[in-house]
Amino acid sequence: MNDAPERPRILYIDDDPVLARLIQKALARAGMEVIHAPDADEANRLLAAEPFHAVVLDHYLPSGTGLEILGRMRAGGSRVPAIYVTGSSEATIAVAALKAGADDYVIKSATDEFLPLLQRSIRQAIAKVELEQAKARADAETRAARARAEMLLSEVHHRVANSLAMVQSLLRLQAQASGSDEVKTALAEAQGRIGAVAAVHRSLYLGNEGRQVELGNYLRTMLADFTATLPPGVQLDVSTETVHVGADRAVCLGVVVSELVTNAAKYAWPSGNGGQLSVRLAVSEPGRGRLEVCDDGIGSSPLTESRGTGLGRRLMRAMVDQLGGTVEQPATAAGTCVIIDFEAESETAD
Repeated sequence: MNDAPERPRILYIDDDPVLARLIQKALARAGMEVIHAPDADEANRLLAAEPFHAVVLDHYLPSGTGLEILGRMRAGGSRVPAIYVTGSSEATIAVAALKAGADDYVIKSATDEFLPLLQRSIRQAIAKVELEQAKARADAETRAARARAEMLLSEVHHRVANSLAMVQSLLRLQAQASGSDEVKTALAEAQGRIGAVAAVHRSLYLGNEGRQVELGNYLRTMLADFTATLPPGVQLDVSTETVHVGADRAVCLGVVVSELVTNAAKYAWPSGNGGQLSVRLAVSEPGRGRLEVCDDGIGSSPLTESRGTGLGRRLMRAMVDQLGGTVEQPATAAGTCVIIDFEAESETAD
């Protein structure tokens, strides 16, 4: 098996056979194979029939010019490197060649510098194209790998969401089989917390982005499941703006909202008449989100105090701490309002 690198094949287009022969010998010593085309017709035929690593074009030809050949190459989509050879007084032609798609130009002269300059220009032009091709391949491989990774990640989210839904179903069956109201309540709260986590994974699975959650859509979907479990007469109103957060932040916020809505449903209207419960999500400033959960019930004790086991409030404070956000319960004329300020993704984030 021959592992030697491929010899660069160069098409040299010039109507001067003596100079063409000289260039063929010089470039052959440099490890290149040079094919000579004396005019535009032969050059176009060779370009259509054979592969070349680079093309060297003289300007003046018996039929047409090097610019016409170059223009036809680029119009046909060819990115074969092209080096234009011009006379020392033909700067405008060199500029026109570069505008037409030439990679470089070399001034034709009888000095000893011409052939080394031409050889160097050819090698540099070939190397540039090889780098561009390698980058294009690497970019394509990166895009393909990213697409595969996102597909696998989406499948993971799908499976996790299904598994959590199964856990919810098992808890629901266990609650139905229990004769204790306290156990039923505890299991129902656990279902809500698990549902908040499952909704994040469903959002990631169904969304176009594998790492971020559009919080408004997520909360509306999650709270739609709560509507059926709310006591009679409780009206849930949800208003959201577009806010993006990472999956971990979405889980934290989902658990917080689940706790606040559950607590309001349990304690805000002890008479059983029901009332208005609202969830508001807004952009407070660039890169910051604001979440408000309010009710018009009898009001509640400050966040530092607990009702029942206090597990829900401990969970909520732990989630807010994990967010690196702040939580406050301002005084209101009626009911309870809890406000959470948190960091969100910037609009320009990738």
